[in-house]
Amino acid sequence: MPNSWWKAVGAISCVVAGILAANTHTPNCMAADAEAVDAEWPEFRGPTGQGHSAAVGLPLTWSETENIAWKIAIPGRGWSSPVIRGEQIWLTAADEDRKTLRALCFERSSGAIRHNVVVSTLANPGVVHKKNTLASPTPLLEGNRVYVHFGPNGTACLSDQGQILWKKSLPHVQGYGPSSSPVLYGDLLIVPCLGTDVRYLIALDKNSGELRWKKSFEGRCSEATPLVIRTKDGDQLISNQADRIEAFDPSDGKELWWVTQQNYAQIPRPVFGHGLVFVCGGYFKPEVWAIRPEGRGDVTESQVAWRMNQAAPLNPSPLLVGDELYCVSDNGIASCLEAKTGKLHWRERLGGDFSASPLFADGRIYFLNEIGVVTVVAPGPNFERLATNTIAGSTLASLSVAGWALYLRTDNHLFRIEKSE
Repeated sequence: MPNSWWKAVGAISCVVAGILAANTHTPNCMAADAEAVDAEWPEFRGPTGQGHSAAVGLPLTWSETENIAWKIAIPGRGWSSPVIRGEQIWLTAADEDRKTLRALCFERSSGAIRHNVVVSTLANPGVVHKKNTLASPTPLLEGNRVYVHFGPNGTACLSDQGQILWKKSLPHVQGYGPSSSPVLYGDLLIVPCLGTDVRYLIALDKNSGELRWKKSFEGRCSEATPLVIRTKDGDQLISNQADRIEAFDPSDGKELWWVTQQNYAQIPRPVFGHGLVFVCGGYFKPEVWAIRPEGRGDVTESQVAWRMNQAAPLNPSPLLVGDELYCVSDNGIASCLEAKTGKLHWRERLGGDFSASPLFADGRIYFLNEIGVVTVVAPGPNFERLATNTIAGSTLASLSVAGWALYLRTDNHLFRIEKSE
């Protein structure tokens, strides 16, 4: 399909984003109008949790000196993705000694740091994988509240002025450090705590931090961020766990259905469309699964539409655009599949290693590798590389979008990437 057609898609992407929100998220996460979708990036993978933005007018090309509105140093280390609301950009970081965990607020127009809040101080930071940090889960923004999560090292609610409103400890042991981000559903903050010792999902009252429900599991550790979807039979919380993929009633944690599998340490966030839930990951033999979110109990034999184990990602989440599902493996092989059947349209090596999840915005797909290289491609069943852009630094956090700008976090800096004119 010609790229000009997809540019038209970008021009009407506010409508697309609204449809996605209506089909994939709960009312509190839906954008009230196109302007709200366009101006905010409130959680990991954006307004719908699936890597879509309604933004238009984004730059196609950039460099260290081209189309950079500002660049600001980040105190500390972390791989949480930037979240954006109004004039505020929030992310988390751990000090170099790994004993102080912070929530940082940057001014959107200038990049200046407005709030630098110590959320937790640790006596023993614990074990963290060399590719991970103590500040990898992405914050959540809703109204004048900011929710931050540091795995077993603390979960907190802050005001948008930087005051800590409540803080909670959710004990579990993580062998690789924290990765999964919480999700909001109505008045609940749902947090995955799938450690090496205990494994549970917990729902806290978002206003007080008090326990509302808790669901414990057997099995092995996992780090995937859940996704709330809307089906004809009601809302479902999709949790991609080790050994099984499960759906729950997000209001009370009641188990609805599950699919059994053989892998552990699931990391990618699911996506949903065409009546199918798409999940990826699993060490050490990652797969892509397409599952109909129907039935009750064990639906492994009845509701799995298709599976694929070639060039599947361990860490990056999948991306659903139109009729195609896009994935990029950790070693940089991108695939475009027919979403309903799993039929392969194309498979191309992009170059480099990947951890960040891809983004669809302004009619384009942006793939960010681990050394600051963003490959921009046109959606569709025929591969078309539009641009390759490079920023110096390590890049494991996913891209964020608001207005006419992309926001990219490296190991040391936060960039606002925007057309100079």
